[in-house]
Amino acid sequence: MTFWVLLLLFALSITAFLAFGLTRTRRRQEHPAAYDLRVYKEQLASVDRDLARGVIAKADAERVRTEISRRILAADAQIRTGDATTGPSTTVRVAAIGFVALVLIGGAFALYRQLGAAGYPDQPLSARMEMAAELRENRPGQEEAEQMAPPVEAPQLEDSYANLLNQLRTTVADRPDDLQGHILLAQHETNAGNFQAGYAAQRRAIELMGDEAPADAYSNLAEMLILAAGGYVSPEAEAALRQALERDPQSGPARYYWGQMLLQIGRPDQAYRVWMDTLRTSPPGAPWANAIRAQIDELAWRAGVFNAPEMAAAPAGAGPSQSDMEAAAELTPEERQEMIRGMVDGLSDRLATEGGSPQEWARLISALGVLGETEQAAAIRDEAATKFAEDPAALELINSAAQQAGLSQ
Repeated sequence: MTFWVLLLLFALSITAFLAFGLTRTRRRQEHPAAYDLRVYKEQLASVDRDLARGVIAKADAERVRTEISRRILAADAQIRTGDATTGPSTTVRVAAIGFVALVLIGGAFALYRQLGAAGYPDQPLSARMEMAAELRENRPGQEEAEQMAPPVEAPQLEDSYANLLNQLRTTVADRPDDLQGHILLAQHETNAGNFQAGYAAQRRAIELMGDEAPADAYSNLAEMLILAAGGYVSPEAEAALRQALERDPQSGPARYYWGQMLLQIGRPDQAYRVWMDTLRTSPPGAPWANAIRAQIDELAWRAGVFNAPEMAAAPAGAGPSQSDMEAAAELTPEERQEMIRGMVDGLSDRLATEGGSPQEWARLISALGVLGETEQAAAIRDEAATKFAEDPAALELINSAAQQAGLSQ
């Protein structure tokens, strides 16, 4: 209530100040005709001087004197009958004051109701940081988040793909210790929209890997958990992301979702720093980098950063754009499969002719695994292994992608 009273008093004070300027009567030091009167009198004296010097004839002097005298009388009449005040009428001034009061007072209240947060207490930085810490500590778990998440319509699967998925489920159920089977099952369950089954299979794969589980295995697990929760980063997903970042502090997917988690708990300042660092170290065309670029401007505003640097867009041919993704969502399964095939073929041709980064080779291997073309994926893996034989980090990335695609070593 105190806030509204202060807001009203502030608006009234401005209105009163403006009303004073509108209602004040302005008076001049002299009537405008007074200046003309002085000029005419000076002209009359000048005629008398010219006549005394013989410059003009007496008849001409009388005629000029008569005309000047007439003008003197007219100016004097204006001074006697004229109004010394200027400005708009009283009706106009009252209407202007009413309009100003309506705009200031009514507009201030309307604008605050639209943009403000009436009734909220002061929120200094320390209080907001404490609130974020409490939210992070007490936020819902994975199971609760899945129950609250809106249902996701599963994609329509082709009969052949659905049959292969059922066969894979049966095979993995009969071979519970088959690592490659669980990796493949987790990937394809996720592709089919069965996120709970996907992260269950991924967890079993990590158990079978033991301490040798790479960062990608944990980042994939976190992504499956997040997808199952409708985009929410639960404590369980956070734990998986932490494991991924411990193994690879520069893991792009893990850093992207870590920033999402910080944003969800009310720390956009930390999320902005994480995402900016991720953009600086991400390879061209990385899918997580494209996702960050699409959101970084809004995040900068929320973080209070008003001089954010311009981030270059992804180069052509690096991967699907946001418009490509939106168009793909409207396609039939057959058209979407054809679109994916076109992207994979384009990436394959570019790598064969121009080369590319280890991340791009790994992405091609993973994409071929999704399409079920394991023989071509194996050939690409062997070619990439030869190309990056002197780069252990690149080989690790390529082998991890091959593992995710279901290829044996």
